[in-house]
Amino acid sequence: MIEYLPNILFFLLLLTSSGLFFRNLKRIRRNISLGKNLDRNDKRSLRWKNMIRVALGQSKMVSRPIAGTLHVIVYVGFILINIELLEIILDGLTGKHRLFAPYLGGIYSFLIAVFEVLALLVLVSVVFFWTRRNILKIKRFLKDEMKGWPKLDADIILYFEVVLMLLFLSMNATDSILQDLDPTNYIKAGSFPISQFIAPLFDGISIENLRLLERSFWWLHISGIFIFMNYLYYSKHLHILLAFPNTFYANLNSKGKFTVDVNIKNEVQSMMDPSLLIPENKNAVPDKFGASDIFDLNWVQLMNAYSCTECGRCTSVCPANITGKKLSPRKIMMDTRDRLEEVGENLNSNKGVFKLDQKQLLNDYISPEELWACTSCNACVEACPIEIDPLSIIMDMRQYLVMEQSAAPAELNSMMGNIENNGAPWPFSNQDRLQWADE
Repeated sequence: MIEYLPNILFFLLLLTSSGLFFRNLKRIRRNISLGKNLDRNDKRSLRWKNMIRVALGQSKMVSRPIAGTLHVIVYVGFILINIELLEIILDGLTGKHRLFAPYLGGIYSFLIAVFEVLALLVLVSVVFFWTRRNILKIKRFLKDEMKGWPKLDADIILYFEVVLMLLFLSMNATDSILQDLDPTNYIKAGSFPISQFIAPLFDGISIENLRLLERSFWWLHISGIFIFMNYLYYSKHLHILLAFPNTFYANLNSKGKFTVDVNIKNEVQSMMDPSLLIPENKNAVPDKFGASDIFDLNWVQLMNAYSCTECGRCTSVCPANITGKKLSPRKIMMDTRDRLEEVGENLNSNKGVFKLDQKQLLNDYISPEELWACTSCNACVEACPIEIDPLSIIMDMRQYLVMEQSAAPAELNSMMGNIENNGAPWPFSNQDRLQWADE
């Protein structure tokens, strides 16, 4: 029974971590479903192509070559190295060691070598990312919204990746030594182009202690992966999972095309042309125009909030932010996610029923000043590496301010009054509009 104890412990660890992971995924799905329905199942072939190009191919990420290339390295390394996770899991459940080695032969050695090279490249990339955030002090990482937890979260992930890669290489280094010293329990398998330089650190250690170290590195490595997997729920790195559906369900219309409320359009048309016959719609008046809280946004917008990488590319190209305005598209997405998480915790505490908390996204998280600073230029949408659309949230909240609260800025009220009375934004009647030419 004792000999099966490690297998039992591993099974319990796997079961617990997987259970927590899927529970968190279920909560995320529930929170996203709080948004209004939106049909994004059209143009499926284009959507698949967009997902493969943007999420899988990282096409928009490499628009900034250095950071983009290093991110691709980390991304590819993360994906490929974790292929070995399958072997580790099976080893843990069966009590075997390097289960795939006898079946793959030379291919196995090649794969291990590739994994090690990628692990080294990931380490180099992570060090570079940490340097950019903490030493070089790049401006977009120093905005007000990045203070506190967002900065700590970004660093925690970098530390996680360093530890996981070092544990992986150390595990292989001790394993390579034991393959020579203890061939009964450690079969000759794998190629170790990187960990061979770590192996001398363990020279002179007894076989028993080497076994202990190798098993310790193995357990710490797999436990770290399970911890990382469940940490994603609390981190901006949730985009590792959500980038794929986020790009699949992205808005494929041209960036300058805004969503038009048919009911509002009909009302305006009938006002401008009373003779126009508008078909009667019993549901012509919605419950609310625009959005003041996350319940008023659609589910794609809420998924956008969860998918945000907090990279700041949107804010760095925002003309309003560049000129000193309060608006930061990144903060819009972060605030939306924070409010969504707050609502989610409310649901968790009240058995799935939302208890009114006297808060909302507008004013409590996002101020009207931020919303009206937006020029609607779509630069933030264009810059986002995973097709997030902060502008859609801004426009929906603006609509609420105008149509529900009549809280538009004085300049905008004047313009809309002129359009209503004069048919143009200028305070001149049609008859007087060309008088400037005679002056």
